[in-house]
This record gives sequence, C-alpha cells and structure tokens, in this order.
Amino acid sequence: MAIGPLVAEICFTFALAAFLLHRYGNFTQHHLLVTISVFVAWYFSFIVIFILPLDISTTAYRQCLHEVSSLTILPTHVTHNTTFDNASTTEATFISFTPQGVLQSLWRVVYWTSQVLTCIILPMMQSYSTAGDFNVTGKLRTALIENAIYYGSYLLIFGALLVYVAIQPNIHLDAGKLKVICITASNTWGLFLLVLLLGYGLVEVPRSCWNSGRRGHVLRYIYFKAAKLSIEKSEADEKLDDVLEEVQQANTSLSQHHSLRKFLEVILEKCPGEKANERSHQRMIREADALSGTAVTEKSLVRLHRQVIRALQQKNRTYCQWDMLVENALYWEDVQKNEGNVDRRFRSSTALEKSIFERIVCSPVIEWYWKCILRGWVLRGLGVLLTVLSIAVVWSEMTFFIRQPIVSLFGIFHRTAEKNYNYVGIEVMSILTIAYMCVCTYYTVFKVRVLNYYYLAPHHHTDEYSLIFSGMLLCRLTPPMCLNFLGLIHLDTHVTSEANRVETAYTEIMGHMDVISIIANGFNIYFPILICVLCLATYFHLGSRVLHSLGFEQFLGDDDITADLVEEGRDLIKRERGRRQRAAESELRRRLQNEKQARSSARQPDAVEAGGMTRSGSEESARAELLRDVEPVDYTEVRQRNDLDRPQRDPYDIDTMGRNSRPWNRWGDPPRGLFDDV
Repeated sequence: MAIGPLVAEICFTFALAAFLLHRYGNFTQHHLLVTISVFVAWYFSFIVIFILPLDISTTAYRQCLHEVSSLTILPTHVTHNTTFDNASTTEATFISFTPQGVLQSLWRVVYWTSQVLTCIILPMMQSYSTAGDFNVTGKLRTALIENAIYYGSYLLIFGALLVYVAIQPNIHLDAGKLKVICITASNTWGLFLLVLLLGYGLVEVPRSCWNSGRRGHVLRYIYFKAAKLSIEKSEADEKLDDVLEEVQQANTSLSQHHSLRKFLEVILEKCPGEKANERSHQRMIREADALSGTAVTEKSLVRLHRQVIRALQQKNRTYCQWDMLVENALYWEDVQKNEGNVDRRFRSSTALEKSIFERIVCSPVIEWYWKCILRGWVLRGLGVLLTVLSIAVVWSEMTFFIRQPIVSLFGIFHRTAEKNYNYVGIEVMSILTIAYMCVCTYYTVFKVRVLNYYYLAPHHHTDEYSLIFSGMLLCRLTPPMCLNFLGLIHLDTHVTSEANRVETAYTEIMGHMDVISIIANGFNIYFPILICVLCLATYFHLGSRVLHSLGFEQFLGDDDITADLVEEGRDLIKRERGRRQRAAESELRRRLQNEKQARSSARQPDAVEAGGMTRSGSEESARAELLRDVEPVDYTEVRQRNDLDRPQRDPYDIDTMGRNSRPWNRWGDPPRGLFDDV
C-alpha cells in the first residue's frame, strides 16, 4: 500500500491546470485574485476527473478483499486457498491502492471548496468585474443584486426539498440530512444542465471530428462563420462608438473642477484613444449643446462606466474570435492549394515562426503528407471511434438503472475487469470515459451560438469574464457528472441495491439521496434518459432548423441563405488575406530600409575620418578641393533609348504661375531660362 500514484497524479494535475491557465489566461493583465480563484477551480475539478478512477480501482481492490474475508469462514479449504492466493497476487501487483481515509479527506476538501467557489466566490467575482461602480462597496452591492436570481434559484430548490423532508413522518432532520439536502439541491441543478449539454455534445463532437477530415466542408463552415462574425464585429464597433459618444458628451459637460470629474477620468482611462479621437469636433459641440440641459449624476456615470466595460469586452471578444477564425481559414486555404503540389512539399503563405523541434522533425515533405493526406483519414477514423463511444454512453444512460441483469456497457466492463483483477484497465476506462463526457459537455458551452458570449482563446487572449465562467462551470458540472458515471458502472449502491457492495470514498462524502425519495428514485435515475431524445434532435439538426426558421441564420448545407453567407465569407477572407500580405510586405520593406540605414550609418564615420585626413594633408586651396568634389554635369550627352521611348510632356506646358514646367533630368538638354537670373 502506497500513496505514490496518488501524489504523482496530484502533481500532474497541478502542472496541467497551471499550463492551461498560462495558455489561456494572462497573469500580467488579470487580477491576482481572479487568477488564483480560476486556478483553484480548474485544479480541483481536474483532481476529481483524474483521481476518481484511482478511487474506483481502489474500491474494486477493497471489494476483492471484502469477498476474501467473507469466504474465509467457509469450510471449503480449496476455495479458501484459491481465493486467498488470487487476492495475495492482486495485492502484490496493485500499487495504486490508497490507504483508508486519505481519499475521504481529499474529497471533502475538494468538494466543499469547489462548491464555495461556484456558489459564492466566482459568481460574485464575475459580476464584480463588470460592475460600473467606482468603489468596492458599490461593486459588491451590484454583484449581490445581479446574483439575486442565481442565489434565489438555489434557495428555492433547497427550500422545496427542506419542506418535503420536514413533512415526512419517519424522517428527523439533523446536520447530516441537511448536508445531503444541500448536496442534492446542487447536484439536481447540475444534473439538469449536464443532460442538456451532454445530449448535444455526444453527437456534435464525433460529427465535428468527422467533418474536420473533409476539407471542403471545413472551408464552407469557416466562410459561413466569417460572414456572421463580420456582422458581429460591425455591431460591436457601432455599440462602442455610441458609448464613446456619450462619454464625450459627459466630458464636455463636466468642468475640470467638478466633483464628479474624478469618476469621469476613470471612464476615460478605459476608452481606447483611437476610437475617442474619431469623433468630429462639430458633432461633439452639437451634442454637447443638446446635453447642456441634462445633469450628469454619479448614477449616470456608473451606468456609463458599465456600458464602456461591456462594450470593450464585446469588441475584444469579436476581434479575438475574428483573428482566430482568419488564421484557421488561411491554414485550410493553404492546405487546399498545396494538395496539388507535384513535389509534395508544403508551402505556407503565412510567415509563422517554427520551433527548432518543428524544423527538425516536421520537414515540408512530412508536413505535406500529414496535412494533405493522413490528417483527413486520421480525423475520420477518430470520428468513428468517438461515435462508438457516444453510442455506448447513450445506451448506458438509458439502461444503468436496470439492476439485474447488468446491461450497461460500462457496468459490464467494470464487473468483468474487477473479476479478473484488471485494476489498470478499470482506471484507463474510467479516465477516458469521464474525460470524454467532460469534453462533450464543455464543447457545447463554448460552441453553441446562444452561449457564444464566452470564449477560451489561446495565447493569453481570454478575458477575465470567460475565465471565471469556465471555472464556475467546471465546479458546477464535475460533481454530478462523476456521480452519474458511478451510476453507469453500477458503483452506486442505491442504484444496484447490493448490500455487500463496497462504496467509493467519493460516494461516502457525497452521501446518498435516500432522504429525498422523489429525487433519488425519480429524477436522478430517469431524467438522464432524455439524453437519447436530445441526441436524436441534434443528429437531425432540429434545433438549427427551428432557429433558422425564426430568422437566426444557421449552417445548413441545402439552404440558399447559407450559400450566400458562404460566398460573402469567402470574399471577406480573401480581402483579409490581401490586407495581411500588404502589411507583411510593408513591414519587410521597413525592416530592409532600417537595415540599409544602419549599414550606411556604420560606414559614414569611416568615410568622414578618411575625408578629414585627405583635407588635412592636402596642399591645394579650399576652392580647388571644392571644385574637385563637385560631380560634373554634362548637358551635351545624347539621350538614351529608354528615355526616348518614354512619353514626353509638351515643352510649352506651363503651370499656374506661368513658369515652364517641363520635366528636366540631368541627361537631357537643360530647360530654357535656367540662368536668366544670373
């Protein structure tokens, strides 16, 4: 018995959470409390995902020991020796066994910390980040008001469950039952969200993986998104312009010594300078005169401050998503162009810096074979595997409440591996299944059009609001998802009704919902069956077709509006490619010019020094030296053929001042009247 694997997984989870937060967050710009809170939320959620399989395998080992101890009282000596030998072999080979009480303490800290984060700290922090008040007290008050509905829903569920338990004649309330009611209220809301999100993701994740192997489909979808996102960009710019106009009006209405001027300065610091300078002076004066009769109050400045914060968030979100979409579109267009290369070498149109490892391992030939041939087949094969896994999850969700015989696929696999003492197989199956369910759930949140307000952008481009939301969502959905998975593999004794079944440490901390029979015997068992209905609706694009009929454009392959948006998006990407190429060429010319100037400036001191030595050592007069340095001008040289071929202006053309404006170069005849003033 050792805790080495547990410590290793905890350290790995810590490193994974830190790496992901560094990739998506920004330590230098985000508030320290936001970074710490999001890290703890991600870290504890990942601990549940990665440590729960260890808990499951440890429970299987304890179940084996329990069966051995119960068989030792039997008189059959052969059975005793055989079983004991198997158990001893298992104990010798199973190194992931965790001592009793360690996991219970870990789950207690992880679960209740996550609940405090998702119920109190993170929602308050999310509302605090967008509050327009100018002091901490005002921001906290605004955050409490905004979260009143959020907290009210929990209190409503908790109150209803408390009344239900109170009217039961055979149940007496105590601290343990109140804890179960709190957990039940939280998990009921989490399970409701989980079923809705999981039903969509179980279909869309395999389908998106399959479609990613089809280059034509990917490009059409990217063009469609580009057309829609371009509209969002325009709307975000217009909204920001309108808000900045109000800021300019308030700025012209308040004098420098006004008591509210300090609040306005806070707003002005957040306004982008290039946008603020775009407002014309005449328009500001006209609208300031119209506002001269309107009093600027602290309440109006709070409202204006909040509008500025949200308008900037929307603008940054749309521009960040636009940049990522354009990069993706340019990448797939490069793949399309390189598919016909005869030399089978991949040539990218974007000048991206490659690491040393990529330059050594990923040569242009290997890159061509991977991106143009192998990648599509690998993604389609992965899509098939994920489809099989989704079918297994849906089938198990619909049948896990059947106790005998066990027809849940994950339950059958777990019992078979448990009988064969295959604890490594149990851990691998649990990690893969829980991770896949998490991917399907969170994919829905960040990909569905209605929830597109939140985004996770790599390279430190995710804002605080989206980071807080992601941490809150992880803490909210991970516990009910893990409880649901324990039901799928028949490790929840309430589902299996097995008296001799050993429970996991996670279940011991979470408790059973027998106190509330309507939840335990009804909602938590039969509500997941709706996943099948949601999967069918997602497979046939039922939701997309309904939204499309209501006027919300959706990507449908057999629709004229979709085709028009695809063409519009193709034109937008083409213009964006041209703009980036011109910017890259301009940057290249500027860099070459700077290098040329640097070389010439480096040679200039040597030339000056040499010239100085010549002048100092010469015996000629200053006049002769100046005449020698002058470059001779020859007015009698014959014009070359290239110059003769050029179209010449009329020699009698004059400008508005009456002077001869014929162009003169040093190789032709001098213009008339050159020395008239001599």
